[in-house]
Order: sequence, then C-alpha cells, then structure tokens
Amino acid sequence: MSTKRMITSEDLYRMHWVSDPAVSPESGATAYILKSVNDKQDGYITQIRLIKPDGGEDVPFAAGEQDAAPQWSPDGSQLAFLRKKGEANQVWLLPAHGGEAQVVTRLKHGVSAFKWSPDGTALLLRAEAPDNADEAVDGMSKDETKRPQEKIVDRIRCKADGVGLLNNRRTHLFIFNIASKSSEQLTDGAFDIGSFDWSPDGTQIAYTTKLPTEEFADADLRPTNDLYVISREGGEARQLTDGKIRISFISFIPDGKQILMLADDMSCGYATLTRIHLIPAEGGEYRALYTDLDIQLGHSCVSDMRSGAGTPPLYTADQKSVYIQVTQNGRVEIARFALDGSDFEIVAGGDREIYQFALAPDGSFVFAAADPLNPGDLYRMELSTGAETRLTDCNGELWSELELSLPEEFQFTTGDGWPLQGWIIKPAGFKEGTKVPAVLEIHGGPQVMYGHTFMHEFQLLAAAGFAVFYTNPRGGHGYGQKHVNTVRGDYGGRDFQDLMETVDHVLERFPFVDGSRLGVTGGSYGGFMTNWIVGHTDRFRAAVTQRSISNWLSFYGVSDIGYHFTEDQIWGNAWADFDKLWKHSPLAYVKNVTTPLLILHGEQDLRCPIEQGEQLFVALKRLGKQTQLIRFPEANHDLSRSGNPYLRTRRLSHIVRWFDEHIEK
Repeated sequence: MSTKRMITSEDLYRMHWVSDPAVSPESGATAYILKSVNDKQDGYITQIRLIKPDGGEDVPFAAGEQDAAPQWSPDGSQLAFLRKKGEANQVWLLPAHGGEAQVVTRLKHGVSAFKWSPDGTALLLRAEAPDNADEAVDGMSKDETKRPQEKIVDRIRCKADGVGLLNNRRTHLFIFNIASKSSEQLTDGAFDIGSFDWSPDGTQIAYTTKLPTEEFADADLRPTNDLYVISREGGEARQLTDGKIRISFISFIPDGKQILMLADDMSCGYATLTRIHLIPAEGGEYRALYTDLDIQLGHSCVSDMRSGAGTPPLYTADQKSVYIQVTQNGRVEIARFALDGSDFEIVAGGDREIYQFALAPDGSFVFAAADPLNPGDLYRMELSTGAETRLTDCNGELWSELELSLPEEFQFTTGDGWPLQGWIIKPAGFKEGTKVPAVLEIHGGPQVMYGHTFMHEFQLLAAAGFAVFYTNPRGGHGYGQKHVNTVRGDYGGRDFQDLMETVDHVLERFPFVDGSRLGVTGGSYGGFMTNWIVGHTDRFRAAVTQRSISNWLSFYGVSDIGYHFTEDQIWGNAWADFDKLWKHSPLAYVKNVTTPLLILHGEQDLRCPIEQGEQLFVALKRLGKQTQLIRFPEANHDLSRSGNPYLRTRRLSHIVRWFDEHIEK
C-alpha cells in the first residue's frame, strides 16, 4: 500500500529550482544557481552552489541570498556574478579556491548583464547610464524630494511588465577594468543596447540596437534592429546590417572573422522562425543558414516553474560548429549546426525540456533539464558516448512523498488534415472503468509551446480528481513556420477550431473522460482563448481565465506591447480598424456566455493590464452572469511562474476551488 500523498499548492514552498550552470575551464566544477522560497514565503533566495564534475560533492559557494548569472573568468581563477543588495545588481568577484566575495562595480543604477573580456582583464557591462534627470533629483532639497513628482512621458515605449513606468535613462555599455577597479562608458546616445559581445582578440565590441530610420522616425516603432561594431577604445561605431532583420542574439565566431546572429526577417511578423545568420566582422552581406529547416531555434517551451530560460549559442572546440537549443514536437533539445551550413544533428534530446546548458573543458555538456515529473535538475552528458550522469536531485525529499501523474502523449489529424500533438493526464488514483471530469489547458504566447515538462498546475488539478489535457493549436511553436503563422489575423478562428477538435478527439479516444463535465483554463493568450471559448460554446461547465485579453481596442493603448503586438497579430489598430479589433475581442460576445467564469488578474500586470479583466467582469455582472474577479496585489504578468510564492499558491487554490464548485465529481 502506497504511503504517498497528493500534491498541494503549498508544496511550492518546498520546491527548489536549478539554473545557470557555468563550468570552470580550470577544474571542470559547475557553479549553478539554486532557487528556493524564503522563510516568509513572500520571495525567493537564490544562491550559488558548486558541484564537482562527477556530482560527488555539492556545496554552497557564495554566501549571498540574491545572486545570479555566474560566469567564470577565462582562466577559471575567479567567478563573477550579479548580487542584489538594496535596489540594484552589481558585479561581485569570488576566488575559485575560496575566500570572500567582493563587490567590484558600483554603477549608480546597477548592472543588468556582463561578459568577461577574452584576456580576463576587464568586464563588459550593460547598465543604465545616468542622465540629467538624475542630477536634478540629486540636487533637490530634502523637503522637495518628499513631494509627489510629475512624470513627463515622451516615448511610446513608456512602460514594461515587471518593471513599471520607464524613466528617460538609456541602457549602454561600460568597460570595467579589473586592475584599476574603474568603469568607463563606451556607448552613448538616445538608444538602448540589446545583445553584445567581445571580439576574440578583445579589441572590438559588437552590439545590437535600434536607431531612427527614414521609414521609422521613432525607433521605438521599428520591428527590426541593427548590428554595430565599435572599438574597445571607443569612437564611432560601424553599422553592419541594413535594418531588414530582427536580431535576438549576436556573438563573434571564435576566429573573429564573422559574427553569428540569431535573427529573423519578419516575413511572418512575430511568428517568423529564428535562423542562424553569418556576417563578416569587417562588414558585408549576411546570409542565413539552414533556411529549409522548419524548426524554431532557441527555447520556446512554457512551464509554471520558471519565467525565463535559454542559453546563447556555444561553439565546438574545433570552431567549426555551434550548439543551439531547438524547439520542436514538445521537446527542447540541443543541436549542433555546422557553420558552413552542411550538417545539423540533435546531440542531446529526449522527451524533456533542456532549458539551459554549458560546455565543460573536456568536451562534455552540463545541462539543466525538466520533464513531466521533475521541475529540473543538472545532468552531465559525454558527447562521445551520449552517456548521462545526474548531478543533482534538488527535489528528491519532497518528491518521495508525492504521487504524481505521468502525461500520456497523443496525436491526431484535424479536419483540414493538419497533425496535432497533445497530452492527457489521468487523475491521481484513477480507476479503470470510471468516468472523470476533465480540464482543457491552453498556453499563452501564442508563439510558444506546451511540451514534455513539469507543470504544477496540471498536477494539482489531477490530484483534485480532474483529467487534464492540452495541445499546441495553430499559432504555437513546435511544428514549423506554417503552423505558428496561421493564427495571425485569425485569433478565434483556426486556433479555436483546433482546440474544439482536440476536445472531440479526447472524448472519442479516451472514454474515461466525461464530456458533460468539462472545464477550460488558460493564461495570457490562453486567457484570451478561454474568454473566446465561453462566448462561442456552452460545452464547458466552468472556466478560469488568467491574465487575459478581452478587448483589443483598449489593449492597443494600455499594454506595454499593445501598440505593436496588436498590429502584428490582429492586423489592425484602434482608429483605422475598429470593426476588425472588436470582431476579435471576446468582450463583443459576452452576451453569449453561460459558463461560470473565474477571472484571475495581477494588479501590476502591464502586458495584459487588469482593465482587461475588469471590463469582462463588469460586463458579466451587469448581464447577471456567474463570475468572480480575483485581484492579486503587486503581481505582474509572471505571477504564475516567478511571482510572490504565497500569491502563487492562492492562485492555484482558486483554480481548483472554482472547478470543484462548478463541476461534479
């Protein structure tokens, strides 16, 4: 007889998450971040640990509680990392063989990212540069600083989810000299730095940014950006690209002759697949590699265990190939791409989400991976044999207590002949021959993917007696360019049909699912689709919409991305395409809603602002519909993945409660 118990929302407090593996070029030991919920259950502790190559010893390496982004110096003698003390992150250094960590940067507004110089004598920093507004505030009297200050907004890009209202400061590059312990600003101007990298000889620095063009006098409206190269000593930067591609990442090829760009040509808007591009470091035409490969490069899998993932491309020892993550068929894998465009192969894969990876000096991989029954651990893989060693078991004690449900993968063909992949999780303690209620889960994005990874929300619903099923409808990643592009201009069209056909298939294929006891939920785009579904069908007994979109007309002006996302996805704006935006707005169909709808929304969500939930709630209440609005204070769009731990558990509890109240078991 099993002594294991069902998972609860409060088990979140005991979970641990591993990330950011960095392998020492000297010892082969891996520094990594271990994240845990703090004792007050209102935040997290992130600590750096050090684990030996064989996993035999795993010990705390730094004494901080808000550490991130560990990077070894090129010779492995020091570990640099970001530590937050007060309001800003600064770079700290820690000797590889022990000692006390020392803060080395003291930039007024902190450091957002950094890279070691190839010779280990300097750090390239990305940070907000001081401006005149800072000087004015510093010069105010003590009494004046207590007064409320007006905020003058000049930019259309004036806010960001998770940040709030943006100031007038710009993000630039600084070079910190290790010996002199001094920083010098390298770039300056009315632009912000994106990706950046040192040349292999340390004399040049490449970066991406947006500047005004003839077509876009306001650079904030540009969908693309450009690559620039500047001398380490400063001076005028050289523009290498022509403004026709959107670059997400850059790095110098190890021989220094070319620069690799992960970019897309926007031919399918924000749904365009990312490609490898190469451009001569001295300037010239760039070319895209593997254009016939219908796979998304990078990490595009969603989970409620982390808000961000992915590792920049890393080069093979012979400098002829590059390792890059790929997203396909519910998996995130590591692939090797020959830089001459001749060869591509998966080197680490399987039914899991490899969310980060690092290269060891002996040519092996250390990677962080999650699967449907594990939120994530570190593994070492010998490239020559494929043999893997598990290095951590960070949730072993908690997991030994829990009864979890393994998803079963299924595939089917839609009415228009398109293949779809999906998964179903049986309720915990399921007994053959019984009928059970079920919940359809819908991911956000929509340009992301459900996959072979752990979802606390899904396991919690299974523990509560519900089957859970989910898929990647048109608009999501995992299937290629045509699939992900189909939703643009057609929100609520083919994507809605895919989901309804998924329900039909599940009911036919899995007779234990009771079609009269169905629920539906989703967040962000999944929230939009939940709202759309309840306005277009009454086949669901209950619904929970999370951080959703209900009205594209207002979303255009209130979301931090509304002014460009709406035009790219719905193909219109509020003044020229009123009817189109309203046609695709769930609020337009609110009179049709008969399904009890719970609305969950963070009060500081700037991606899908809470007014979207409020509009829907007021309309439903005014019409006498069954609804409830749950507001989460100080919560942004990432509440479910990295928000306040207590509020994360409350959110999960409300989801289960609503389905329990409205769907019979």
